[in-house]
Amino acid sequence: MDGDDIAKPRNRYHLSVTTLARSDRPNHDVDRLRARLADLEALLAGRTSELARMRADLDAFRINYRRQVGLLHEELDRLELELAEAELGIIQERVANNPDTPPTEPASPLDSAPKYTTDAIRKLFRDVAKAIHPDLAEDDNARDRRHALMVEANRAYALGDEEQLRLILQAWERSPESVKGTDQEAMRQRLERRIAEIEDQLTTLDADRSSLQDTSLWKLKTMVDDEASKGRDLITDMVRRLRRDLLVATNRLEALRGN
Repeated sequence: MDGDDIAKPRNRYHLSVTTLARSDRPNHDVDRLRARLADLEALLAGRTSELARMRADLDAFRINYRRQVGLLHEELDRLELELAEAELGIIQERVANNPDTPPTEPASPLDSAPKYTTDAIRKLFRDVAKAIHPDLAEDDNARDRRHALMVEANRAYALGDEEQLRLILQAWERSPESVKGTDQEAMRQRLERRIAEIEDQLTTLDADRSSLQDTSLWKLKTMVDDEASKGRDLITDMVRRLRRDLLVATNRLEALRGN
């Protein structure tokens, strides 16, 4: 076997491998992106459910706290206001012979600045409507998304909010639905854009979770839960102190009115 016979099979082998690699790559990319999208969608569903549960727990705590503690706080605030008014009445009686107190001018409410619709806003609104109008949807999910965006666009247009209209249009242009076509490249672009959307949503969910945990009500709930795990009922302690403060305030008010 001479040198030419050895070289020919090697060339055919490399050619066939190179051709297969080129033809398989688009499908491989799309499959990889689909797998990544499925993982992210599952993660998004879990994070969304977790945040919804946290909000539901906080709402339940808010209702219970208001029923047991909040109403007592409101009653105490009312008594303290009556106490302040009673004390003011006593002071006014003492200065009845010197009533030259200048009247206080009521503050005039500020009128909100009117919004005006310009030609630029009208043109931008038409561009948004052409891009996202629900009649252009190919399925029910796309129609619902377009309808929600159209509601936002109508609100922005009514307020003359050019910046919001521009943001809506830019968001649409980056969305998966704006990519046309059924070929592999179009599918790849739609998958990449959907992945980017979900990553943004996950970032927003994390920020919402942090904001929720930063509220004073959540911190109070955490404190109550921690004390409950130690066998102590913090809500009952609060109610006991508030009832004591209410009794003190009631006695003070009765004493002032008696005087």
